[in-house]
Amino acid sequence: MGQEDGFAGPILHFRGCDTQGLRLAAITIRPRDAGAPGPVRVQGGDIAPVLLAQVADLSIWRHDFTLALSEAGYHLDGRDHPVATRLDGDIRIAFVSCNGEENGDLDRDRAERDLMWARLADDHARAPFALLLQGGDQIYADEATHGHPLSESWPDRLPADPSPADLDSLTRHLERRFAERYMMVLAAEGCADLFASVPSLSVWDDHDICDGWGSLPESRTSSAVGQALFRVARRMYLLFQHGATDKDVPALFMDPTGHNLGWRRDLPGVTLFAPDLRSERHRHRVMGDGGWKAVEALQPTGDHVFMVSSVPLLGPRLSLMESLMMVIPRMQHYEDDLRDQWQSHAHRDEWRRMLAEVLRMRKAAPVTVLSGEIHLATRAEMGPEATRVHQLVASGISHRAPPKAYARALGLFAGLGDAPLQGHPIRIKPLPGQRHRYVAERNFLTLDRRDGRWQAVWHLEDSGPTPPLALD
Repeated sequence: MGQEDGFAGPILHFRGCDTQGLRLAAITIRPRDAGAPGPVRVQGGDIAPVLLAQVADLSIWRHDFTLALSEAGYHLDGRDHPVATRLDGDIRIAFVSCNGEENGDLDRDRAERDLMWARLADDHARAPFALLLQGGDQIYADEATHGHPLSESWPDRLPADPSPADLDSLTRHLERRFAERYMMVLAAEGCADLFASVPSLSVWDDHDICDGWGSLPESRTSSAVGQALFRVARRMYLLFQHGATDKDVPALFMDPTGHNLGWRRDLPGVTLFAPDLRSERHRHRVMGDGGWKAVEALQPTGDHVFMVSSVPLLGPRLSLMESLMMVIPRMQHYEDDLRDQWQSHAHRDEWRRMLAEVLRMRKAAPVTVLSGEIHLATRAEMGPEATRVHQLVASGISHRAPPKAYARALGLFAGLGDAPLQGHPIRIKPLPGQRHRYVAERNFLTLDRRDGRWQAVWHLEDSGPTPPLALD
């Protein structure tokens, strides 16, 4: 079963864990006329599905259940699905981002597109992952606006006063186009066992909505068409990436109002959190009150903090490049890309604010930032050794890498460094075993806790796995 016949799943979503076990939600996607899936069978009995939503001729069903620490997995529709339920000792976490491309993603050769997913699945078969973190751009929805008269020219030209009937038609069109892209990802051959066995946690970025969302002119994003696009993208993000609807928001996200969809989860010895850098964004801010209140109230527990920042938090002095590009007419169309970055002139005060929050958390435990977005692999460090913060960037599990010359040029620029907070310089560094600061190869990241100590390995398409990097 797959995308062509309207079936996908089960897809696991991580809800939490405690002494009672691992709390999970599993979504199963079926054609509307296919009926419900069977119950999930666990030690505690059979768990019936609930109908979560119907969209674009699909029904999305959800099973909510807990796996006891002694269980090895669950049973659904004739298959056993193994799950790593013990999270209090040696565990493995996978991190991916940028699962697609801006143009023609639906038409790519699937074996080529999903090569790194296949390697991730093989790595899971060798040594199971306890969690899959997805750091943004899980789909590339940029072409979803094509094919409808209201959005065909988005974002360059917009209708002046679309009627409610036309906006409703646009909503249905966008729902079909978004669902098509999610089904391509979730029903991908070779990924089904991975998604059914490894619970995921995801944060969104611009391509989960449209390229540059929040950095585009507000006349576009606040228009009737822009708001219809955002509403559909948000609903689909909740459904397909969290197995949730608006009713679930207060229980799953740090801001109970849902204006910001940042989340926090705790594992034994670990705090995981991901600020939402898109829902409240506009050209002059990254997050609004809901997002900042959640981050500033966060008190980490355990021995390590992992922050998922969809846009790299530790980066080179991109504000210099931004200034240069704005005086070169041919380069001005890249402004939205630079405005997306924490280091933009427009966001520099918020960047310092977030860095200060990270240093506050660093007083409680080591902090590692996980990022994607740039279609390259790299790493960075901030501050002196005693309060060092690591950043690990793994970007482009299916997005093809840019030219190596681009990576080299960016690496030279990154040599300038930056120190937005006095006494805490940021340095972009090569991956273990690599000579250059940026690697132009598709990649994913694995995090291993062994005997209480964390280490990271990048898996590069051509170069293979890097030597492990200790995170302290």
